[in-house]
Amino acid sequence: MNIAERTSVFLNSLDPGNTPYLEELFAFAIKSDIPVIKREVQGILKLFLTIQKPKRILEVGTAIGFSALLMSECSPGDCEIITIERDKGRSVIAAQNFELHNKKNKITLLEGDAEEILKTLNKPFDFIFMDAAKGQYLNFLPEILRLLVSGGILITDNVLQDGDILESRYAVTRRDRTIHARMRDYLYELKHRDDLCTEILDVGDGVAVSYLR
Repeated sequence: MNIAERTSVFLNSLDPGNTPYLEELFAFAIKSDIPVIKREVQGILKLFLTIQKPKRILEVGTAIGFSALLMSECSPGDCEIITIERDKGRSVIAAQNFELHNKKNKITLLEGDAEEILKTLNKPFDFIFMDAAKGQYLNFLPEILRLLVSGGILITDNVLQDGDILESRYAVTRRDRTIHARMRDYLYELKHRDDLCTEILDVGDGVAVSYLR
């Protein structure tokens, strides 16, 4: 175990954890090999939600609903959460989880392609969490920024691609080269837009935190 891994284990050991039902859902996702945000990313979300106190949250990529439920626990009681998932099987499980934990009044699940659904949304959001198909982040960005209020926060997960983002495109497998190129373009865009202030954090599998001026 290298220093980075030891540091992660130590810091995670200090984490007080989540409510019991979230811990159970997290364990289920890990056991079932369902994508779920890492401990470090959970901490980032909880920190920025506590600071921002958003009234409206948009999530792109629901999976089985863990992160939406986590955000519902860490946001004001009157906060509205809209979450988008294109996988029908996962969206069914997410909907069941929202109902089971009495969150249907706070979380609205939209099933379908995010690129199309985003175009139909009009009310602004003050907090957006992107955790969907990594190769589509750049395509989502214009609509995401249209929906994000000035002073809003955009958090993007999985931007380092297990370290592949550091490599030359020829060092990654051929099937991953398009995603690799698109993620690099996405990160460049986040860092070079005049209307965004972005920092990329080496936690989890990489998190980009962007503030819209």
